Amino acid sequence: MSVSDQVHPAQDDHVSTLVRIGRFLGDNPVIPLVILLLALVGVLEIMRPGIISPFWFGNTIKFAIPLAMLAACQMLTMLTAGIDLSAAVVATVSAFVVASITPLYGPFAGVVIALGAAVLVGLVNGFGVGVARVHPLIMTLGTGLIATGCLQVYQRFVINTGSEIPAFLEWLGTGRTAGLPNGLFLFVPFAVIILLGLRYTGFGRLLYAIGSNEHATKLSGVRSWQVFMVLYALVGLIAGITGLLYVGMIRAPSLSLANPLLLPSAAAAVIGGTSIFGGRGSYAGAIVGALILTVLGTLLTLLQMPEGARIALFGLIILGVTALYVRLTNAR
Repeated sequence: MSVSDQVHPAQDDHVSTLVRIGRFLGDNPVIPLVILLLALVGVLEIMRPGIISPFWFGNTIKFAIPLAMLAACQMLTMLTAGIDLSAAVVATVSAFVVASITPLYGPFAGVVIALGAAVLVGLVNGFGVGVARVHPLIMTLGTGLIATGCLQVYQRFVINTGSEIPAFLEWLGTGRTAGLPNGLFLFVPFAVIILLGLRYTGFGRLLYAIGSNEHATKLSGVRSWQVFMVLYALVGLIAGITGLLYVGMIRAPSLSLANPLLLPSAAAAVIGGTSIFGGRGSYAGAIVGALILTVLGTLLTLLQMPEGARIALFGLIILGVTALYVRLTNAR
């Protein structure tokens, strides 16, 4: 037996092992994301020893929750090869409306009207995408701009009424229980509903099917426009709830409250393995992606990186991950 005959089987076993590992990580994308998250936490501890503490842990979760909820908006629409550029504006509208309505009619009416406005924007998006067949990027960009203009007009009518944040929203946004943010009382059931809904309901399977091949789903009898109407109304509701939680956290409504979360929410969904080409993604990955971006934000703060550089970095992350996905799947 020659030396080459002895070496090649070992090399083949090594290559096959790497292939199996690659397939395993490809089938379970959350695992490498968790490894990356832990690595970033380790780097943070090295940069500033002692920063990792129960308080830091709770604070990181608190600020990751609204980002993860907006990432759900992006993830759900990306499953159908779309995107929602109005999500952050809808969250801002919801926050501003609840703060301005509460002094006049009470917190219950404020929450109902705020969520009603959010769902209304979602229904308009769903009609434009599903019925009028406007591209989701264009449709949601347009409704986001219209909602921003309407909010500025609305502000002029309520400028003298003042604002008030409902006490239970402040409790959710700023309070802690056993060292953990109270926002988890909202986020944990929300995340469970999204995860189980995508996995076990017909609506969840339809989102993946439409994103993979909308024409085939139509041939099978699915009315895709109805799916889009429900999807974007649901996304509007999620964005509205996010705005309520976020205004309780910040305790100061403004006309641009949640707007800075738009690009990071899309980045969190993409980092989490959601394909912008549709048909592929998970909310578990988006949650870890939101945590990664939150920890990364802390790192950039320690490095004293300006806000413009942060935004550019989020854009590079989206481009880089998308390019990697295209290269691995040959998607076009």
